[in-house]
Amino acid sequence: MADLPKERLDGSHAFEVTGINFCGQFFYKSEAQSNPPVKCYVCVFICFATKAIHLELIKDLSTVSFLLGLKRFICTRRRPRQIWSDNGTNFVRARNELLELRRLFLSSDHQRATLDFCLAEAIGWCFIPPRSPHFGGLWEAAVKIAKHHFYRAIGTAVLAFEELRTLVCHISAVVNSRPLVSISENPADLDVLTPAHFLNGGPPSSFVEPDVTSLNFNRLDGWQRVAYLQQIFWSRWKEEYLTLLQQRSKWRTPKPGLVVDDLVLVKTKTCRP
Repeated sequence: MADLPKERLDGSHAFEVTGINFCGQFFYKSEAQSNPPVKCYVCVFICFATKAIHLELIKDLSTVSFLLGLKRFICTRRRPRQIWSDNGTNFVRARNELLELRRLFLSSDHQRATLDFCLAEAIGWCFIPPRSPHFGGLWEAAVKIAKHHFYRAIGTAVLAFEELRTLVCHISAVVNSRPLVSISENPADLDVLTPAHFLNGGPPSSFVEPDVTSLNFNRLDGWQRVAYLQQIFWSRWKEEYLTLLQQRSKWRTPKPGLVVDDLVLVKTKTCRP
């Protein structure tokens, strides 16, 4: 395996060097009840140094929507010194829903507008080599992690745009709570290092919500629908992804059982990330 690129090894602030990709398409309810669901996409920003992600919901793949999403990212996180993304030719063999994305990246108007924006903000924009998608493995892995569990959690449900935006923010917080290293055996270390520590100084926190996963989804109101999908996403994330981070080697030495005064972690079904 080749060495990591220099940008992954240099000490820098979170999102100072950022990778960008899109995932979707997703659908949200049209404001007019008689109209069909409307397509939207998620712009994925990933930090090269900390592997933290930031998700921005955008309504279409126009240059204006993309630059507005980039501005929201800069206002929320920071202005990156360097941005990396796929070269437009990487989408030649993409599925039908990604053809719009390829046309956007190959559009001369989009490239000119993006270049002008980056020059004004003093941002360097770099493309990976053509026909080399493995160079973008960092952001491809981030898209795969979030999108796989998002689709399995939301299923065929169609939310309003604000509900979908709230769910995307929750997914970003959950993904940023994933451990970056193995958990220490020191009982004094109660926190495992996560990308959220580099963003907020600690893991994301949220208030306790009642469990609504046992209720009929079609009978829930807007807030409860979002809570339902958040809880389903966290459940699948916990069972299908976090278990992959734990090494399950065969026990070859006897381990003592628990005794009084041992420090333990109590886990319940409603535990938050």
